[in-house]
Amino acid sequence: MTSLRKLLSVLLLPLCASAVQAKEWTEIRFGVYPEYPPFESVAADGSLQGFDIELGNAICAKLQVKCTWVHNEFDGMIPALRARKFDAIMSSMAVTPAREKQIDFSAKLFLSPTSVIVRKSADFGDTPESLKGKQIGVLQGSLQEAYARAKLAPLGAQVKAYQAQDQNYADLLNGRLDATLTDKLEAQLNFLSKPEGADFKSGPAIKDPTLPLDIAMGLRKNDSELKALLDKGIAAVHADGTFAAIQKKYVGELDIYNE
Repeated sequence: MTSLRKLLSVLLLPLCASAVQAKEWTEIRFGVYPEYPPFESVAADGSLQGFDIELGNAICAKLQVKCTWVHNEFDGMIPALRARKFDAIMSSMAVTPAREKQIDFSAKLFLSPTSVIVRKSADFGDTPESLKGKQIGVLQGSLQEAYARAKLAPLGAQVKAYQAQDQNYADLLNGRLDATLTDKLEAQLNFLSKPEGADFKSGPAIKDPTLPLDIAMGLRKNDSELKALLDKGIAAVHADGTFAAIQKKYVGELDIYNE
């Protein structure tokens, strides 16, 4: 009898371990860097606001879980995620091959293509080759800078990096730049939709493996339960029109989910 009890204990051990590992999610902690309006920023009253914040809260509401936001520097997001300071990254993070080696990602949240911003009267900017000999501004340290130096400079473009994207727009306005290479959505929200951007346009999205399109939530490797849960929430906000309403509130008639 004793031997039988020991055998049953051994056989039941894996089942018990699985039961312990399974987690009933009642709260999801999102890592966020709230200095990237209109996606995420701090309001005057200290609360968080922006597209990502509203979308994250809507996803949590669909899943009936508490949504908690944890402030973190963007360049330290992945180490903090892996150290379990929060459960997922919800901070306009692009899906790149380098990041996929370190973490997993949820289903797509939205698209963030790169394009060239030029004056409406310009007859260049639709193709990389058309930028030969042009003064091109980029954000220092960005994916766009890496692309411009690797792909546009060899074609004859003059690449100039700025510490802030607003400096790109300032030099575009005063004629020191012929174009700026930036996130298409960021340009629409922070420049083209404003009076100072009225004489400028955005070219077609640049298709290149080094310029990722997809924005998603960053997750720890093999955190399959949470990924399945969040993917369910993402599907839910699309199914009932919640995503469409949030999208219209922040970007008007732009479709930032479909190419």
